[in-house]
Amino acid sequence: MKRILIVDDSFYMRTMLKNMLSDAGYEIVGEAPNGQTALELAKTTNPDLITLDVILPDNTGLDVLKGIKSEQPDMKVVIVSAVGQEVIVNEALEYGALAYIVKPFSEEKVLEVVSQILGAPSED
Repeated sequence: MKRILIVDDSFYMRTMLKNMLSDAGYEIVGEAPNGQTALELAKTTNPDLITLDVILPDNTGLDVLKGIKSEQPDMKVVIVSAVGQEVIVNEALEYGALAYIVKPFSEEKVLEVVSQILGAPSED
């Protein structure tokens, strides 16, 4: 089963993503409300994919993205953020994010992007 780590400072957002992804058949291996926890969980849970918010209380998502990529260059990261400025989107993609989903998003959009990157939930 494909494993996903959700990083967002909003409990509501984490819950929404967790519910839609687990209902679709993905395993949620952890949730992080901030960058520090995200970096620790990225190492300890070894997910197949990380959904990452740009605005975090202790860090920017772009810094977290750089941190994850420096330690785990092959880690798949999708940015999920209300911040949709082109500059930030382009930076995220430069730093190695595979996709950028702007909030508010539809469940279809999230599942489409995740399945494009990971394949179906049960494919190994």
